[in-house]
Amino acid sequence: MNKNFSVKVAAMTAAALCGGLLVACTPETIGSDTTETSSSPISEKPTGRPGEPAPTSSTSALPATEETPEQEELRAQVASLMMVGVTSYEDALAKLQQGAGGIFITSWADPAILTEPGRDIAALRETVGRDFSVSIDFEGGRVQRHSEILGNWPAPREMAATRTPEEVRALAAEMGKSLADHGITVNFAPVVDLDIAELDVIGDRSFSPDPVVAADYAAAFATGMKDAGVTAVFKHFPGHGQASGDTHTGFAVTPPIEVIREQDLPPFGRALTGAPGEVMVGHMVVPGLGDESLPSSLDPAVYQLLRSGAYPEGVPFNGVAYTDDLSGMAAITDLMSTPEAVAAAIGAGADQALWSSDESLEVVIDTVMAAIEAGTISEEQIQESAERVQV
Repeated sequence: MNKNFSVKVAAMTAAALCGGLLVACTPETIGSDTTETSSSPISEKPTGRPGEPAPTSSTSALPATEETPEQEELRAQVASLMMVGVTSYEDALAKLQQGAGGIFITSWADPAILTEPGRDIAALRETVGRDFSVSIDFEGGRVQRHSEILGNWPAPREMAATRTPEEVRALAAEMGKSLADHGITVNFAPVVDLDIAELDVIGDRSFSPDPVVAADYAAAFATGMKDAGVTAVFKHFPGHGQASGDTHTGFAVTPPIEVIREQDLPPFGRALTGAPGEVMVGHMVVPGLGDESLPSSLDPAVYQLLRSGAYPEGVPFNGVAYTDDLSGMAAITDLMSTPEAVAAAIGAGADQALWSSDESLEVVIDTVMAAIEAGTISEEQIQESAERVQV
């Protein structure tokens, strides 16, 4: 199934590029299957983000073409939907000057971007002259990047076991202040997944296997982040806790949608009702929901479910929908290249496509523009997402 889907996506993307007149097309091009190297299940190095790859070499940019003012505006909107991993001040500046809507502080980024006057996030804001999001993974416990600067905090499971929700809110506000003081505006936390299948990749990152406990503590955490001026992102919709494996290392399938609807989804609705926050869509395949060959992050049916709130305790969601990492997780990279994945995710309904590798931003934007030209992504959809991500 994965091989067939990979070939199908490669063919669709090649056809879109042909339609956009951006590359010369041959039968060999249309039939190709492009993949990237994935990382280890937890990190590319001992302190890395789960699934983050070491930086890869950038793909050569596609040929430049003349653009009308309307096309330039559309291209700027497309660029605003990109949340790109950065490694240093210079790397971040280059990507922001190309219009990226946000930057993601990778675990291997030069710590100076958080600490060094003149080369930190404050300096970026002054130089770029516009607002943009700065994101990080900072859950507490084993997933807290650059903790030597931002501080060490207990794992979510420990938070729930030793503190009340009100105390977790206060703790999260302290965490959030540390993030905000260093220029970070978006935290890809808390985890709302239920630790039902005892997957190593979830484990103590989950507040609880109990849906009410998990939701209430996630809401408290998100509220604390908001108190500090940081946007929390609930993850990994529609629920990773019962998946067959780790999406960092390969294809992972959840139980059928009937099970997910009754067990894994309600905590998301309860948490979103109880606190402000955005949502990250994971890479699990959910049988019975949409296209069963597609990871959730690329499946329009998943985004439609999220927007509608049509599940127990669900509420309609009009906020920003992020993808999980599209370049550092084998559930995606075994199927397609990063530019293909970004185009597929945005076409499915994602507002911000997250990737952590050193993929060329220009190539990714060109690929999405070609998909718009080919009619597989509508301009209206781009405009709606661009409006949501305005900061």
